[in-house]
Amino acid sequence: MTTSVTIIGAGLGGLTLARVLQVHGIAATVHEAETAPDARRQGGLLDLHPHGGQAALAAAGLTEEFRRLVLPGREAYRVMDRAGSVLLDLPDDGTGQRPEVPRGALRQTLLDSLPAGTVHWGRKAVGVRALAGGRHRVGFADGTTVVTDLLVGADGAWSRVRPLLSGAVPEYFGVCSVETFLFDATTRHPASATAVGPGSLFALAPGSGLLAHREGGATLHTYAQLRKPRSWFTGLDAADAAALTEQVAKEFDGWAPELTALITDSDTPPVLRPVFTLPPGHRWDRVPGVTLLGDAAHLRPPNGEGANLAMLDGAELGRTLAAHPGDTEAALAAHEQTMFARAATVEANDDGFYATMIDDNAPHSLLALLTGAEQGA
Repeated sequence: MTTSVTIIGAGLGGLTLARVLQVHGIAATVHEAETAPDARRQGGLLDLHPHGGQAALAAAGLTEEFRRLVLPGREAYRVMDRAGSVLLDLPDDGTGQRPEVPRGALRQTLLDSLPAGTVHWGRKAVGVRALAGGRHRVGFADGTTVVTDLLVGADGAWSRVRPLLSGAVPEYFGVCSVETFLFDATTRHPASATAVGPGSLFALAPGSGLLAHREGGATLHTYAQLRKPRSWFTGLDAADAAALTEQVAKEFDGWAPELTALITDSDTPPVLRPVFTLPPGHRWDRVPGVTLLGDAAHLRPPNGEGANLAMLDGAELGRTLAAHPGDTEAALAAHEQTMFARAATVEANDDGFYATMIDDNAPHSLLALLTGAEQGA
């Protein structure tokens, strides 16, 4: 099968690209390794920035749909120490410009905006090779193949498309997180619900921390953050929920029980998520017929920008392709130049929030960062 625009990865960036292309009358197909839209939980809340995700959704013609997804009050946040003492408590006063939306619902909104059949599920890319004239053949684990005039890798950290452009490989950042959920927390886990509050909680100590969010339906979504060498988790059986929970709980021994319950009382099996990054300033020379966006292009530690950047990458690539009819290479060159500059600006302005959360002076270093930002606002 031969197609014009082939997108690998049905994350927020790839779907935004497909939608913006559709708005401009350009057909595209998306190939996704997951077997269905609900094959796995799609993460928690996502704060959309005015000049990031919100701008991308405007380009996609989905602003009204986005506004219906916003969960009011979730821009509140508090900082605690390991004993559960509140060190900073900032309410959501309604003046924030980064509203929180459920990532899964946002993804479904993008999916619903696309014509039926745009996304091909259960298509895990396993091999990509260049053909003549800037075309590429993609092979999938199910035995199917596709030949495309334009290939876009929107397939995240371990992109199968990236090796066509770059030899860069993600490196371990020195931090891993373990994801857990408490459902119906107001009724079933009231002490933990009270500790988390109406928005986000940062409960921190040197080398470890709990980042929790209150989602819809009184769900508490937690990431236990640990500064550990790679050897700490390579010996763990991540599929053994009880053993992983016990191992992580040891790292929070002596913490307030309403905080440790976020780990030990999880209503879902814990999920281990090591943090990887691409080298700073990652870029490549132009290769005909192929490009990247989002984490496939500029994977960085979590800083609130990743999904926003991916969506903006997708929207801008879609608009750039539409602005260069018949000259795909000019469009790709313009896209990459703009994307490299955008990613470099974000990188240069990164305040190190993620690493600061659990540095040797936690939680006081984060307090200084947050209160300084408030004073400068």
